[in-house]
Amino acid sequence: MAKLHIKKGDNVIVIAGDHKGEQGKVLVVNVEKQRAIVEGVNLVSKHTRPNTENPKGGIVKKEAAVHISNLQLIDKSGKPTRTGRKLDETGKLVRYSKKTGEIIK
Repeated sequence: MAKLHIKKGDNVIVIAGDHKGEQGKVLVVNVEKQRAIVEGVNLVSKHTRPNTENPKGGIVKKEAAVHISNLQLIDKSGKPTRTGRKLDETGKLVRYSKKTGEIIK
């Protein structure tokens, strides 16, 4: 399976689609479908039956998945950046910002 440029916990910006320009934190990444759920982005109305969590049921707003290609990582300076991979001093493969050149956690 291919490695993705986005990981859980990253701050990202949506670069294409209906939610272009919105920012949020990645909550879940589905590697097989190449989709991610981003906090506060791509909210959909989900009709729910009454349950213990929501005794009355009704309509609940929740995040839907966004394709990875529509997301771009935000680096420490707060600007969107492309990511690359390189070996660090210990020989481990790490992600780095192509804009600033610094290593991403």
